[in-house]
Amino acid sequence: MEYVILAVVIAVVAIGAITGLVVSGRRRKELDKPSQTPTITAPPTADTKSAPTKPAETAAPPTADTKSAPTKPAETAAPPTVEKPAEAKPAAEKPAVEEPAAEKPAVEEPAVEKPAEEVRIEEAEAAPAIEVPEPTAGRLVRLRSRLSRSQSTLGKGLLTLLSRDRLDEDTWEEIEETLLTADVGVGATQELVDNLRTRVKVLGTRTPDELRGLLRDELIKLINPELDRTVHSVKTDGGPAVVLVVGVNGVGKTTTTGKLARVLVADGRKVVLGAADTFRAAAADQLQTWGERVGAHTVRGPEGGDPASVAFDAVKQGITDGVDTVLVDTAGRLHTKTGLMDELGKVKRVVEKHGPVDEVLLVLDATTGQNGLVQARVFAEVVDITGIVLTKLDGTAKGGIVISVQRELGVPVKLIGLGEGADDLAPFEPGAFVDALLG
Repeated sequence: MEYVILAVVIAVVAIGAITGLVVSGRRRKELDKPSQTPTITAPPTADTKSAPTKPAETAAPPTADTKSAPTKPAETAAPPTVEKPAEAKPAAEKPAVEEPAAEKPAVEEPAVEKPAEEVRIEEAEAAPAIEVPEPTAGRLVRLRSRLSRSQSTLGKGLLTLLSRDRLDEDTWEEIEETLLTADVGVGATQELVDNLRTRVKVLGTRTPDELRGLLRDELIKLINPELDRTVHSVKTDGGPAVVLVVGVNGVGKTTTTGKLARVLVADGRKVVLGAADTFRAAAADQLQTWGERVGAHTVRGPEGGDPASVAFDAVKQGITDGVDTVLVDTAGRLHTKTGLMDELGKVKRVVEKHGPVDEVLLVLDATTGQNGLVQARVFAEVVDITGIVLTKLDGTAKGGIVISVQRELGVPVKLIGLGEGADDLAPFEPGAFVDALLG
């Protein structure tokens, strides 16, 4: 019995010893794992550095017993599970590094294209297309419909009154009132009525065609077709023809100067523009735009500068370029301002140092009526007016201003404005004008 007990005790001790050795072997291996993980995960950026760590794992087992050897294959299989996340990290980092490199050319490409587009726009603005103005011949015939207001008041009104069966004193008074309302003027009205009375008595019977012809003849006679209405714009041996454009504020001098340049270019003239209106903001820019549209050079000075100096330089430039005509736009001035009117006289005197001034065109607003006559008288005293330009004639029923201003100044109307279009400035033709009034 004692031997049995001793054998049991020895077996228990042996089992305990073996169990202790197994547990201690496992603990040693578990303690080795933390030291191995940094050797695997520390250098994730390079795959080659993880290779030397494998021998370190195989070198540790020789200190253990042979019975613990079977656990080595399970332990050596564990490292692949640790290396998998380490291999995934470089794959995630690569696109983060490559993306900005791919975005750089996408940002740089439009930055190169923008300046090229801006250069093309600037070149297009610097070289505007030169327009070809419409021929001046027959412009008034083409624009006769623009005189519809004067036609209904003056032309058709007179024909209606003269077509009555009986022309008594009341009818003749209505005829006079119609003429005065159209700004024909007192003297011209009395002369026209007297001539009509005489001719109607001689005719006896009056058909519509006869009355129209009679009225047409009398109106043309009042307008005086024998006056010279040409704009003197042909250069001579002494240099180019010089044309001054004058008038009060707001009548459209600068626009008229630009349109007149188109008229002259349409007639085959070479033109230089002088922006002598140095007081009004953007006047020089406006005139230069008109000139560029027909290929005419514009001479300008500093804002607020001496207008006489600009006019002088413009004529000098015209002589150098060998052009036919120099058009000088002057500043608008009230006819009641003596100092400004004297300055206009100075401009004319300075320009005449190069040669005589061929034309002085007074621009009048046809809608002002008799007030325009007062302006015309004052300007005529300062500079020798050679021609009248009536603007905005399409916007008034007072077409008779043509007759009254000519009789007042003894100066012909040479141009009339019949709209806001670039080619709506027409040379004045008495016959075509009267036909437009009568319809």
